[in-house]
Amino acid sequence: MEKLPTPFESLDLTSLASKDAPHDRLPLERPIVLVGLMGVGKSTVGRRLAKRLRLPFVDSDSAIEDAAGGASAAEVFDLYGEDNFRDGERRLVARLVEGERRVIATGGGAFVDPTTRLLLKARAVTVWLDAPVEVLAERTGRRDTRPLLRGGDRAVTLARLDRERRPYYAEADIHVRSCDGAHGDVVEAIVAALDDWFGR
Repeated sequence: MEKLPTPFESLDLTSLASKDAPHDRLPLERPIVLVGLMGVGKSTVGRRLAKRLRLPFVDSDSAIEDAAGGASAAEVFDLYGEDNFRDGERRLVARLVEGERRVIATGGGAFVDPTTRLLLKARAVTVWLDAPVEVLAERTGRRDTRPLLRGGDRAVTLARLDRERRPYYAEADIHVRSCDGAHGDVVEAIVAALDDWFGR
């Protein structure tokens, strides 16, 4: 199949930092990248974690939407197909980790890609946010914006994705459970794990 042109090449990373995040950062050596299944809270937790650590925040799906001129990540996925979407996502994540130190929330499939996974393991501190399938099914059911969950039983699909992707997510540097509790508790658990990681 002929490879379709995608909007990712035109992405301007200078505008992606969270406007709410303070600019005086802690001296972290690497970006912090959140990985995990859809619905686990990577965007919400990532935004709060960035504020907690005084770092900029970038959501890779939002960056894709910016690059696509406002089209949603789901629309880009539908328009260009999964292979082209993953290729663009791979190049986008590579550019994000080369920029300033920040917290990055990735799409659910990003860390499954072997090239992206190797890059993130070499250049970032990766944090796997993990939650029970029933929690993910409830959260993702609030909006119909997940291409992989359309046309079937949401819980069944998520259970299959969990089985398939869990071995890849397990390669992350840090593993934090994100159940149905407060996002602030998850943030503090990540901060504690990062303290151990950086040896503070």
